[in-house]
Amino acid sequence: MLPDGDGFSLIREFRQHSDVPVLILSACDADDDRLLGLGLGADDYLTKPFLPRELILRINNILKRVYGSNQPALERDSLLLGDILIDFSSGLIHSGKTEKSLTAKEFAILKKLSENRGNIVTADSICQAAWEDGYYGYENTLMVHIRRLREKIEKDPSHPQYLLTVRGMGYKLAKDS
Repeated sequence: MLPDGDGFSLIREFRQHSDVPVLILSACDADDDRLLGLGLGADDYLTKPFLPRELILRINNILKRVYGSNQPALERDSLLLGDILIDFSSGLIHSGKTEKSLTAKEFAILKKLSENRGNIVTADSICQAAWEDGYYGYENTLMVHIRRLREKIEKDPSHPQYLLTVRGMGYKLAKDS
């Protein structure tokens, strides 16, 4: 139903030149259309109407599947900050011979920051990662969680080296340790 053809022809042509991920978003919900689209090489097929959150989750899943596998498993599942190792697969922080556990919210916050290491992450974005849809009003709670995280990963939580505040913008995890 495109003005100059149909999506299936477009995918056929596109797949001859590229293997970039494709998600079909269509009003056509017939089984044959879905099967044809996926058979032509689409990574996913979503019909209208759809939930915006579902679209985001499907896109994230495609991107993780296609681009996430280039990272070694150790890099995906751990984070090194100086002599502190954060193991996301177990939810533990290892520092010398001591071991500290992450709470679920600390885990979500630290994971979001590590995925964007070296870049500023807004408080809203962090709150959404930790509290999902109903995150409004959690900014003060976020500050408490950031403080607790600093107590677990920083030598001097009052003068952080790794988990930095960017005034008026959000937080960032230092790029180099």
